[in-house]
Amino acid sequence: MSGLHVLIIPFPAQGHVIPLLELSLCLVQHGFKITFVNTEHTHNRVINALHGRSIGDGIRLVSIPDGMEPGEDRNDIGKLCAHMPKVMPGKLEELIEEINRVEEEKLACVIVDGSVGFALEVAEKMKVKKAAFWPASVAILAFFYSIPKMVEDGVIDTDGTPVKKQMFQLAHDIPEVDSTNFVWSTIGGALSQKTFFDYMCKNIEAVKVTETLIGNSTYDFEPGAFNMVPNMLPIGPLLASNRQGNSVGHFWQEDSACLEWLDQQQPNSVIYVAFGSFAIIDKIQFQEFALGLELTNKPFLWVVRPDITDDAKEAFPEGFQERVANRGKMVGWAPQQKVLRHPSITCFFSHCGWNSTLEGLSNGLPFLCWPYFADQFMDESYICDIWQVGLRFKRDENGIITREEIKTKVAQLLGDENYKARALKLRKAAIETVKEGGKSNKCFNKFIEWMKAQEPTTSRK
Repeated sequence: MSGLHVLIIPFPAQGHVIPLLELSLCLVQHGFKITFVNTEHTHNRVINALHGRSIGDGIRLVSIPDGMEPGEDRNDIGKLCAHMPKVMPGKLEELIEEINRVEEEKLACVIVDGSVGFALEVAEKMKVKKAAFWPASVAILAFFYSIPKMVEDGVIDTDGTPVKKQMFQLAHDIPEVDSTNFVWSTIGGALSQKTFFDYMCKNIEAVKVTETLIGNSTYDFEPGAFNMVPNMLPIGPLLASNRQGNSVGHFWQEDSACLEWLDQQQPNSVIYVAFGSFAIIDKIQFQEFALGLELTNKPFLWVVRPDITDDAKEAFPEGFQERVANRGKMVGWAPQQKVLRHPSITCFFSHCGWNSTLEGLSNGLPFLCWPYFADQFMDESYICDIWQVGLRFKRDENGIITREEIKTKVAQLLGDENYKARALKLRKAAIETVKEGGKSNKCFNKFIEWMKAQEPTTSRK
């Protein structure tokens, strides 16, 4: 069979849209036709960032409302999670019905982001074959699966509140994380945290009973976590470079001129700094960070989103831009996968989002870790404690990472070749697993075969 129609639904955040669009492009290469469903707000951002470029043949981008009013803050994850289940399920049903009315268009499968569990319930209701996609580390899914046990053991209350501040670890080869940095404990205020916790608990129940579960990871990176989620098919890392294409799904228009700037730098010399799509840095810390980069006396490429701090263009320390003009470049958004592949990059100063983590590992780069929220603290632990390819920072008594701390950790990371050597081993594993015959490649082919099977399987409910 060929030309099978698949509906794909991400959670409305850039870190979820990008890997699912990457999966879509891979499926198109195998003859599938994709309808990709974003919320209206996300759809508009993706289209605007494309700036007239095509997303690729075989993929149709459509949108449905998220239930929030125009102008409301979509970065408020708790509020978004409260609104989406009220409106989106009905709109998804309408979309599926509309597609299925055309005989040759009927859906073969729905692939749903594990953070949009209600869409799995819609597919179940409409008797459409369904798979869940997990976009973060498998350790995070294992962590969510363990919530009932964590409540039973008195680690958290039933609303997700940590009983006390403590270090928590599911197993010896799974990252240890501070209980105050649990995924939901770092998202907004108390109400947002509880809303997100309840939302994810409901999602995970839907993921658990889905007949097929795929994830953007590989056995080689987190074997311990896979032991706790044995039915996961790892198909990652999902990267545009693996199919010799361009990454799509960004929310900001990329400044590709920075690649020409990198061409002029020495090999293995430039610090790449990017904190993802959500991180906000207050002005004092922003200025301290800038001065820390200056103190390193090394070339750097720094992604400064317009919304990363108040008045980002005016927030730099006085005279900073002039003083670093010969060795520093600031851009609003960068083609990150191409940047990380560039031979001039020496390390990745990162917020530790899972996509960025996979991209850095796949290019053999050591990390400097600056996590902001959600799963990023567990990813930091993977990087620093399990894989030992990066360093974390210590904050002073005022909660600030000082310029001196930044200078010290940059020197420590780049002065010890063991970090790079370990990173290169992980790079080799990342390349091998997606090659023909590699572990992730075999799992991807198994998933393709499952989707092409004519009769949808029934849920294990």
